[in-house]
Amino acid sequence: MSSLRFNAIDKASEHRAVAIDLPKERPDQYYGRYVFNREKMQQYLPEPTYNALIDAIDNKKPLSREIADSIADGMKRWAIDNGARHYTHWFHPLTDGTAEKHDSFIEHGPTGGSITEEFSGKLLVQQEPDASSFPNGGIRNTFEARGYSAWDISSPAFILDKTLCIPTIFISYTGESLDYKTPLLRALNSVDKAATEVARYFDPEVNRVYSYLGWEQEYFLVDEALYSARPDLVMTGRTLMGHESAKNQQLEDHYFGAIPSRVEAFMLDLETECHKLGIPAKTRHNEVAPNQFELAPIFEETNLANDHNLLLMSLMHEVARRHNFRVLLHEKPFAGVNGSGKHNNWSLGTDKGVLLFAPGKTAKDNLQFITFIVNVMAAVHRHNGLLKASIASATNSHRLGANEAPPAIISIFLGSYLRGIIEHLEENEADAILNLSGKKGMRLNVDQIPEILVDNTDRNRTSPFAFTGNRFEFRAVGSSANCASAMIALNAAVADQLTDFKSKVDARLAKGEELEHALLSEIRTLIKQSKAIHFDGNGYSDEWKEEAARRGLDCEISAPRMFDAYLRPSSVEMFGRTGVLSEVELRARNEVKWEVYTKKVQIEARVLGDMALNHVIPVAVRYRDVLTDNALKLRSLFPGKKGEELTAPDLETIECISAHMAKINEQVEEMVEARKKANRIDDEREKAIAYHDTVVPPMEVIRYHIDKLEGMVDDRMWPLPKYRELLFIR
Repeated sequence: MSSLRFNAIDKASEHRAVAIDLPKERPDQYYGRYVFNREKMQQYLPEPTYNALIDAIDNKKPLSREIADSIADGMKRWAIDNGARHYTHWFHPLTDGTAEKHDSFIEHGPTGGSITEEFSGKLLVQQEPDASSFPNGGIRNTFEARGYSAWDISSPAFILDKTLCIPTIFISYTGESLDYKTPLLRALNSVDKAATEVARYFDPEVNRVYSYLGWEQEYFLVDEALYSARPDLVMTGRTLMGHESAKNQQLEDHYFGAIPSRVEAFMLDLETECHKLGIPAKTRHNEVAPNQFELAPIFEETNLANDHNLLLMSLMHEVARRHNFRVLLHEKPFAGVNGSGKHNNWSLGTDKGVLLFAPGKTAKDNLQFITFIVNVMAAVHRHNGLLKASIASATNSHRLGANEAPPAIISIFLGSYLRGIIEHLEENEADAILNLSGKKGMRLNVDQIPEILVDNTDRNRTSPFAFTGNRFEFRAVGSSANCASAMIALNAAVADQLTDFKSKVDARLAKGEELEHALLSEIRTLIKQSKAIHFDGNGYSDEWKEEAARRGLDCEISAPRMFDAYLRPSSVEMFGRTGVLSEVELRARNEVKWEVYTKKVQIEARVLGDMALNHVIPVAVRYRDVLTDNALKLRSLFPGKKGEELTAPDLETIECISAHMAKINEQVEEMVEARKKANRIDDEREKAIAYHDTVVPPMEVIRYHIDKLEGMVDDRMWPLPKYRELLFIR
């Protein structure tokens, strides 16, 4: 019997919901308790300092060093009052995670041997992390270590684990961005400027356009004891082997079902921590797969929303440990059941409170709505390969195109109502946009049920980029990803498209055309040019893959090759025009993407080889020996035909086990040789492609044969927790 597995099962079965110490106040009383928000700023900063900081945040103005010193003093006093002992610049290197280096507030005092607690504007505004030890794509050599982190005043500081965390950008000594936040801020500034110019066609008083993001974080929870008994989960975040459970999600009984008590305690604890840190966690529910769940917040400005998502992912791991769980954020931790995404609900809105992707009550409002919808279509069509590259990774590759995730082809779903408007407008005049309605009523002829308001568009769960009423849902983003990757590409592409649209409309106006006619003429042109990106059908079907190829959409399925889209002339020029990323930065980021892809597959291959040879094969040999010994005994007891009949099943099983073992050994050797050969390649792109083309295939074959052995070997001997235990012990 495998004591490790069964001890883990026993321990997991004993775990119960953990009692949590909830605040006695209601959430509105402790919300943002550990955030240096405007309320805290007003309390701890002198009035002139507070006014200068708010003006700088709202109007994107620089701050003087004197003001920075005053802010730092107030921020330090607030932090110390809330128990903080250290401070850190909190930034987003090219790792999909966050980074921080803690310093205490202590400094030498004016007299010998004494200390004081200080924090200056210089330390607040700028620090110098080691830029050579983070992924940089060759921008910095190991002996060139200097890099800078600089305070992002638009995202409030917060206290986490007694440390004052200051959101910052991260750049090299030579000025190139080494993070996600820097280009994200550039992209948001670019779309603000471009969208504001277009919005002023309809309201000259518009001064700002904000990009909004509402992410939906999906995740799995696995009991900590079972997790620790699976080396693949510990090392890679996913199961590299595992026979499908007899029951998984086929009854569809987990989705939106009653939340298990242990999980609900975890969720409540997590939500409380989120609210204290100003993360507006709102929705929680069971997802489709067993032990899969989701958390979603209220929409926020995109930069802040992204900071909050990264902070949330850190919190989830910490809180889960308190409840004897481990969080799995990998996009596909279990084969045969749904993987996890992070749908990015994205919208634009003016400083007047108008959502630009929502129909209005007047013809003018609806013309504005159509203008922005069609420009998004054009941007997504022009850069569909780039948008796919922005969500591509070694981990997300396991999810895309499966039965719960959009395919690795970017298309836009509009819904029948909006599709009809677009198609009519393509060939006709403006009357098509005069009567866009919002929700309409539906009566069910059941007296107890009130009238239901029905949206003017359905949802398409197979679309990677779907219009859902007043926003677009970018569904292809992976659960472990930094949302900034997708938001940088999307906001930059839309900004570039809006700028081009504005120049063409202005050219028509200069020739004497009426504004409405000029807008509709350009809109009609964009509709015709971007028809290929519009698809409202079943994105999972093979027919769509063939149709997408005929339409000229990017159908590449290899992640390393998807990354090439960043370096296409159209992408380089677009990022250059918008000022979001230079060609040097793009090339460096692609080097990082290829390198990370290689390393993740390399780690998985090493872990799989170890588990196959040191966990699975020895158990299979022992079980085969048991069967062989049993067959020999039966033959001795029942010689002749009777013995042959009795031992036939065992002999067949022995032969089958031997065949699977031989195939595993053969494929492990092939995988190791493929890895060695790939490692000799210097070019990062070619190495990543080699790993994709030559290392991944034998890994899949190895898994197939191991999973077959799992279904044959005596359950008491199998060393690893099985899917039925990982997914159903809660």
